[in-house]
Amino acid sequence: MVYHSRSKLVVKIGVNSFMIEVSHLTKYYGDFAAVEDLSFKLVPGEILGFLGPNGAGKSTAMKMLTGFLRPSSGEVRIWGSDMWQDSLTAQRHIGYLPEGAPAYEEMTPFGFLQFIADARGLTGVERANRLDETINVMSLQDVLGQRIETLSKGFKRRVGLAQAILHDPDVLILDEPTDGLDPNQKHQVREMIKGLSRDKIVIVSTHILEEVTAVCNRAMVLAKGRVVSDGTPQSLLAMSPYHGAVTLKSSSAPLSEIAEAAGSIRGVKETILTEGGVTIFPGEVDATLFAKVLELSQSKGWTVDSLYVESGRLDDVFRSLTEGESR
Repeated sequence: MVYHSRSKLVVKIGVNSFMIEVSHLTKYYGDFAAVEDLSFKLVPGEILGFLGPNGAGKSTAMKMLTGFLRPSSGEVRIWGSDMWQDSLTAQRHIGYLPEGAPAYEEMTPFGFLQFIADARGLTGVERANRLDETINVMSLQDVLGQRIETLSKGFKRRVGLAQAILHDPDVLILDEPTDGLDPNQKHQVREMIKGLSRDKIVIVSTHILEEVTAVCNRAMVLAKGRVVSDGTPQSLLAMSPYHGAVTLKSSSAPLSEIAEAAGSIRGVKETILTEGGVTIFPGEVDATLFAKVLELSQSKGWTVDSLYVESGRLDDVFRSLTEGESR
């Protein structure tokens, strides 16, 4: 069952509140600013990644967005409803997964979801349909009767996500949704998030860099409570000095020889030796650099083990943005 019909969506599109609006959100603890002057807007289909080092203010921001924590100043509006003047209306639109995905450990997943359905006021056919759909989406059928305390981290996270989406919210706010999961579990959760986001707004807090490029279409980097970058993951990668560089790996010639020859290519700024290869940096972005390096390798008779254009290295960008700003 789709809780919001196409006609309802059309009605919402026609009003100015078809988004999350956050204005100058600030939280002080004494003289310490945990979050300072946070402002942004979101529309359905956007997956925003809050990225930052531990202690950057991500979880504090999440708690204010959900109404769990009152800010020192600023405003949050969800679909036009003020979070503190009309909290219940605003929160009806939100599904929230706190950090650690807390749940009642002595309950079974089915019992816990029944409890959440009661809390959300779901009744009748709608309740039954939402429970069935949520259990199917999160693939919880095999563990519905087990106590939550006996479940793996992956299944506990699925139960946490299930309670967040049970009422088919317009907005999903997920704090470190894949923290502590193994690679397979992370992949499963990320695919679930992308699948759920088609007509929703999703905000994901994470300190895992790969999460941003794997899941998000917008990335906001926080450091010391402030926004230091806001754009697409691709724009973040474009800030990397490696963006547009070409790396050649060959086992048929000394790397120093390859570096010297590649350095003579017109427009090349520098070359550096990397593990098992040479990275060639243009003075400015050059879409033909790959072809030039390939042509050079062929003329020299080098065996090319791998040759690729660097998209950028997010860890470098992350350090440059947060260096001196992290707690």
